[in-house]
Order: sequence, then C-alpha cells, then structure tokens
Amino acid sequence: MDNNLPLIKFDGVDISNEGMLIISSLSIEINEGEFVYLTGKVGSGKTSIIRTIIGENPVTNGSARVNNFDLLKLKRKQIPYLRREIGVVFQDFQLLMDRSVEDNLKFVLKSTGWKDSKKMSARITDVLTEVGMETKAHKMPHQISGGEQQRVAVARALLNDPKIILADEPTGNLDPETADGIMKLLRDINKYKETAILMITHNYALIRRYPARVLVCENNECKELSL
Repeated sequence: MDNNLPLIKFDGVDISNEGMLIISSLSIEINEGEFVYLTGKVGSGKTSIIRTIIGENPVTNGSARVNNFDLLKLKRKQIPYLRREIGVVFQDFQLLMDRSVEDNLKFVLKSTGWKDSKKMSARITDVLTEVGMETKAHKMPHQISGGEQQRVAVARALLNDPKIILADEPTGNLDPETADGIMKLLRDINKYKETAILMITHNYALIRRYPARVLVCENNECKELSL
C-alpha cells in the first residue's frame, strides 16, 4: 500500500441498513497512525459504518477504499482478505467460551491461513505480551476478569498485524478504572505501532482525557467535530 494514501477513504457514500438510509453522503479519511473517535446516539449509524468498512454492508454509490480494496468492486471472495488487514474489538469481547485464551487466538490464526504451529505459538506469545496477558494463555475466558477478556480481544485484533483496528465500544462493559486501562492500551498501540484506530464510544470523559479527532453521527450525517 502507498503510505501516502489514506487507509480508509469514503467520498459521498450512502450507508443503509436493511434498506433504510442511515448515513447520507459520508466522506471521511483516516490515515496511518491516526486515532479517531466515532460517536453519536444509539441508532445514528456508527456500527453501520464499521460494518461497511469490513465489507458486511455493500457500498453502491460514491467511492470507498479500505487499504487497497475498492469497496464498490468488492467481491464476496475478497472479503476474508480485506478482514485480515483489519483488527476488530467488540464491546462484549466475543471470545469462544469453550476454549482457552491460547486456543481462542490459535483459532483466528488458523482461520486466516496460518499453518506452522511454532510460528502460531510465537505470534500468540507476542500479542499476549503486548497486552500484558502473557501469563493467562491457558486460562479459560470465564476464569479471567472482564478487563482481561478485553485485553485478550485486543490481542486477537493484533494477530495479523493490521494497519487498522476498529473498536466498537471497547470500554462499554467495563468499570471506569478498567476502561481507562484499556484506553491506555489502545493509545499505546496507536502511538508505538502506528496502528490507526477508529473507536466507537459514548464516553465523553474518555474523549476529554485522551483527545483525538472526533466524528459525530446525527441527523443521517457523520461530520467531524471541531474541538
């Protein structure tokens, strides 16, 4: 990818959900190493934007690129390759509860084409160390706290060394102190790995504590907020 090009660039894109227009004429750019908040009321289109970026919602007008993928021309068979280049962190962690932390991460690696067991083990150790969970690899998800489960979810998002992480309310189910720890982790990943992060949040206290660009969704539009 040309480093001079935005990682995400939408220009005049209408975003719909089940046939209903949610966001009209969306135009955004997110560059390598940027941290951007996406905020707005429930139902204002934030998650629909995330779904569009990962190829779940089709793009039918305007222009939209994510990394080297043209979303208007995106074929179904290309979607897994698009998603390998994007890390996603969810509010409810979405870990597989019937297997260990290590096996959760191994499942993702296998499903994205990794085959060498030694390389997989080394990569899992690397990402768990990055998020401070290297001693919890053999724990089951129910044996660790919510904050620790979210750290594992962040580790999962890092497995394929993405240039972009999409974080959908990653602190929404956490107490303030734990949320602050996850926020510091995401900001460190953004700063030291230069990973671009687009984070959905309703938590304006976090936005004030960790200022960055803010996109606000309201009235079928999504615009940058001038702070």
